Amino acid sequence: MADFPRQFDREALLACARGELFGPGNAQLPAPPMLMMDRITEVSADGGASGKGHIVGELNITPDLWFFPCHFPGNPVMPGCLMLDGLWQLTGFNLGWRGWQGQGFALGVGEVKLTGMIRPDRKLVRYVVDFTKVIDRRLKMGVADGRVEADGEVVAEVKDMRVGLAVAQGG
Repeated sequence: MADFPRQFDREALLACARGELFGPGNAQLPAPPMLMMDRITEVSADGGASGKGHIVGELNITPDLWFFPCHFPGNPVMPGCLMLDGLWQLTGFNLGWRGWQGQGFALGVGEVKLTGMIRPDRKLVRYVVDFTKVIDRRLKMGVADGRVEADGEVVAEVKDMRVGLAVAQGG
């Protein structure tokens, strides 16, 4: 297990997006505006509902976020695909945090339920990811369930979300 902190502020997340946190060629968050969180408040390799690891991230909601004016004009809501992407981003981050090597990529999700909306008047989005399986072979993979909360209300739930890490082959 790598010796990383269990909480990360915005500057640390931006360092991860630049490839500086886990090193070149390893797990990396997207840069803004696609970075879907402002901080990570908890991360573990053995916590969560199944004892296989968890991670929690938060995004401050402000009316000027880039997606509100275009989704949808006159009826602004955060796209469900961005909620899912926030969960995928955290899942991949957790794998890099474990010290696993390789570039991260989303592999899929078994089930997505959108049960609410995130509008500009909300204040805080909380992403919670609980790992159900971790595979540490040539392909490193995390399988997890997740939920998105807006001001404490569950607005999305996913089951069997999969993120992998693969080392780039020279060539």
